[in-house]
Amino acid sequence: MPDSTFLPGERVDLRPIEEDDLEYLRDAINDPAIWRPIGGSRPINRTQEQEFFDEVVCGDDGVHLLITADGEPVGTIAVRDIDWEASRGEIGYWIDPEEHGQGYGTEATELLVAYAFDQLGLHRVQARVFAFNEASQRLLESVGFVREGTSREFQFVDGEYRDTHWYGLLEDEWRDREP
Repeated sequence: MPDSTFLPGERVDLRPIEEDDLEYLRDAINDPAIWRPIGGSRPINRTQEQEFFDEVVCGDDGVHLLITADGEPVGTIAVRDIDWEASRGEIGYWIDPEEHGQGYGTEATELLVAYAFDQLGLHRVQARVFAFNEASQRLLESVGFVREGTSREFQFVDGEYRDTHWYGLLEDEWRDREP
């Protein structure tokens, strides 16, 4: 596949998700180390992954990208649920468990947040993360997100209700941060 990098970084690139990526995505999303932290609760087959691709990835409600390192997929990231009137969107991501600790998620998040503010003209980017997902909380805070609140017992995962922390980042906070 020719290089289709949309947002280049130093160690990762973000590129559009293509149909050729669906097998990788289906296999990854069925890994408990991925579906648990993002709140998945059901297995996903190829047809369901295709439907997600057709309806969500190819839809107009967000920007969904594959995170690659050295040309190989290592995760996904998106800004979705964009409310153009309120000028806000929600960021979500996952990184292949074999690639955790490499800084790929942090760099991808920085790239997409910059795009959301600079190109999409958003004023606010928000994120949500389960209370048990401390690595994702650290990632968001390292990029400048502020924890704004907690929805108690927000989602049922792994046989119990889990708290969800809500994070927000305003455009001026992003621009005023220390590089």
